[in-house]
Amino acid sequence: MSFEDKVVIVTGAAVGIGKATAIAFAEKNAKVVVADIDNKKGKQTSSLIGGDAFFIEINVANSESVKNMVKEITNRFERIDILVNNAGIYYQGDVIETPEDEWDKVIAVNLKGMYLCSHYVIPVMLAGNGGVVINVASEAGLVGIAGQAAYNVSKAGVISLTKSMAVDFARKGVRVNAVCPGTTETPLVKDALKSSKDPEKERRKLEECRPLNRLGRPEEIAAAILAMASDNLGYATGSVLSIDGGYTAK
Repeated sequence: MSFEDKVVIVTGAAVGIGKATAIAFAEKNAKVVVADIDNKKGKQTSSLIGGDAFFIEINVANSESVKNMVKEITNRFERIDILVNNAGIYYQGDVIETPEDEWDKVIAVNLKGMYLCSHYVIPVMLAGNGGVVINVASEAGLVGIAGQAAYNVSKAGVISLTKSMAVDFARKGVRVNAVCPGTTETPLVKDALKSSKDPEKERRKLEECRPLNRLGRPEEIAAAILAMASDNLGYATGSVLSIDGGYTAK
């Protein structure tokens, strides 16, 4: 796979899957935009990558923030080739335990954020030579996982949004696919484990429920994102790729 001179936006690129994805694209010679709400860690990732990579602070749930990001990128590069909608947050709780404000926050970042980034980026792609959008969903969007209602719903929405955008823009030169990671060794997962009563027991539970008997690595998810974004898989649009250690195959 080669992404020579491709302009790639990765949201939520400061840490975890987003960081691994940004690094992987840069290694394939892409011009990477590290977009994240975390200024400090975002700049660290951008500096680590070096080259043409640069950081933009963004709140994906805020339309003005997204518009400003797109304007800055187009002023610099005059095009956008690939958008990786990866930014996301997590909240633990069923519908009774989840306060309304937390529900709204999860949906705003995880689902509305992908809508807003796509809403403002896809017109730039259409005005150029087309492009690819990769939405990072989750195994939680495919099956019901106990105790995380808002997160499950947000990720199921991402899958539906992916399919909707794929059929809307297939004949206009924009492909849209989703990857559905299983539980992966990211700061988000590590924080969730720390907040549990018995982190080690909870980790073993997450590992043992998968046929591969382990958690995923960010680099593995990044590899799938690059594959789905590459011309090698140019016939794929509206695809939903599970990378979950076999969890949803059971």
